[in-house]
Amino acid sequence: MENIILEAEKYITSYLNENLDSSFVYHNLAHTQRVVNKIKELTEGSDIGETEKQQLILAAWFHDSGFTKTIDGHEKEGAAIASNFLKSHNVSEENIKAITHLILATEMSYKPKTEIEGLIRDADCAHLSSKNYGDYAALLRKEWELTLGKKVSKADWLKENISFLTNHTFNTDLATSKWEGRKSKNLANLLQSQSKIKGDTEKLKQKKAELKFKQEKLDLPDRGIETMFRVALRNHITLSDIADTKANILLSVNAIIISLVLSNLVSKLDNPSNYYLIWPTAIFAISTVVSIILSVLATRPNVTSGKFTKEDVANKKVNLLFFGNFHKMSLPEFEWAMQEMMKDKEYLYGSLTKDLYFLGLVLNRKYSLLRLTYTVFAIGIIISVIAFGIAFQFSGTETVITDIIDTTGQQ
Repeated sequence: MENIILEAEKYITSYLNENLDSSFVYHNLAHTQRVVNKIKELTEGSDIGETEKQQLILAAWFHDSGFTKTIDGHEKEGAAIASNFLKSHNVSEENIKAITHLILATEMSYKPKTEIEGLIRDADCAHLSSKNYGDYAALLRKEWELTLGKKVSKADWLKENISFLTNHTFNTDLATSKWEGRKSKNLANLLQSQSKIKGDTEKLKQKKAELKFKQEKLDLPDRGIETMFRVALRNHITLSDIADTKANILLSVNAIIISLVLSNLVSKLDNPSNYYLIWPTAIFAISTVVSIILSVLATRPNVTSGKFTKEDVANKKVNLLFFGNFHKMSLPEFEWAMQEMMKDKEYLYGSLTKDLYFLGLVLNRKYSLLRLTYTVFAIGIIISVIAFGIAFQFSGTETVITDIIDTTGQQ
């Protein structure tokens, strides 16, 4: 059966490489090769027959091939794959039955009844006594995560491994004599790691408690600062809305006034009898136009370049909270800059401070122009009314003088 073993090695190597999912980072070809080597190591020091040795090696090659089909019950699938292969190579039914039985004996819940069943079980668990046990355990944990969706914390994984090694016993005296010592060292290392994790956990809890205490102390000022910015910015925005509303009212009123002046007064000025209305109308129209211009200036937006550089962000020279500084930038650039700003608490609060300051400057400009607009509007109305009164008075006096002159001439 030596040739069959070589053929089986070639077949399984090719079969697993082509059909086994890459998620199986532990139960793969490397694991199969380790089990085969451990079978050879154990059988070299045993007195079992040559045929049984060959059966064990063949069973070792096929014992995890069923993972290409399923996880649960992969032993049965592996036995079926082995059976088909062995039949195609004219292996006797007796040998096929013995080999498939050995494959089925690798099921975790199975209790070995013969020495050779114990040998294949021990070879399958030989990693428990390996110097690289930690690496193999990590691969198995990753495989569980990838294939079963089982995410196990480091503490729980250590606990499960400690439980497994504590309750595990090798099935043969040969495996016990060879590997029990190293397995005990691995168990000791796991216990040491568990103690370290518990200590680290306690330290972490203590640090979290300290951080929580510090955070509670820091939360009040931070919340107070954030509330201050929120209230101040909201008040500034409300004042800006009020200023815009006032400017719009003035625009509407003056637009109505200027339309009435143009339609009712200006059209009558070409009559010589209405010349006395020229100056009052001019004063009225000029004050109205100036009021409109000042209202427009009060609401006229000022948009900046809308660009910044990475150096500006690094040097904290750009206020990212104002749209005028970033409206021409691409979304990735803006997102990067915002992330940089949010990482830096000083930069963030500085930007809020700048935003509040420049809002104040805008409000100062708006309300200064509004005050000037209301003043011009009020003075213009007053002067216009006085001018109209004087004009009407002079127009009445001229009419009386003209009547007297006409009467005298008739006499």
